[in-house]
Amino acid sequence: MRQICLDTETTGLDPRQGHRIIEVACIELVNRRLTGRNLHRYIDPERDIDEGAQAVHGISREFLTGKPKFADIVDEFLEFINGAELVIHNAAFDLGFLNAELNLLGRVPVETVCNRVTDTLRMAKDLHPGKRNNLDALCERYEIDNSGRTLHGALLDTELLAEVYLAMTRGQETLMIEPEAPRPQLAADGSVRQRKPLIVRKASAEELAEHEKVLAAIDKESKGACIWLPKAAA
Repeated sequence: MRQICLDTETTGLDPRQGHRIIEVACIELVNRRLTGRNLHRYIDPERDIDEGAQAVHGISREFLTGKPKFADIVDEFLEFINGAELVIHNAAFDLGFLNAELNLLGRVPVETVCNRVTDTLRMAKDLHPGKRNNLDALCERYEIDNSGRTLHGALLDTELLAEVYLAMTRGQETLMIEPEAPRPQLAADGSVRQRKPLIVRKASAEELAEHEKVLAAIDKESKGACIWLPKAAA
């Protein structure tokens, strides 16, 4: 099963007002494992960027000068997603922009190239009704490290999206929930990002004493059947 986590950044909120894509990122998963393959391109939108949009992603018009236009990367992009399931957070937004770009070039819509589209925002709303379900909130809910996300960036967001999607769908392929093998996390330059070491905090003397009191109470209530207390040798 081949899946592509996808995200875009844009000059504004509505392609019908002439706004364009300025960044696209795709990360590949095969059989629920990150493969290390990704497609990441900055794109010259041939227009200005709204101040509100730039405040979100931090990408300036000057930075994009000289970058390829969407027409220059369209074949590479379509080949990368061909036949795969797309996993997108708030899919309507990204698909609206992608299909607007494809339409300008006389190309077919994304949905005719990929296998299917899964919207993780819709999934999250079904799983957590009435709660915040943006990417930051989901990272916090599923204990995924997003400390490097000071601004929206398509490549980092797709990496976080992959982690969130796998966390939300864990156990769907089987009735048995099995631990998954460690998945490589990609840094912004495409290299494997190392996870932070696990911190083990030992109980204090006071906490151990309270624990012993609880065990003693359980042992008394169960008439000596508490299995967590060491038994004296016969």
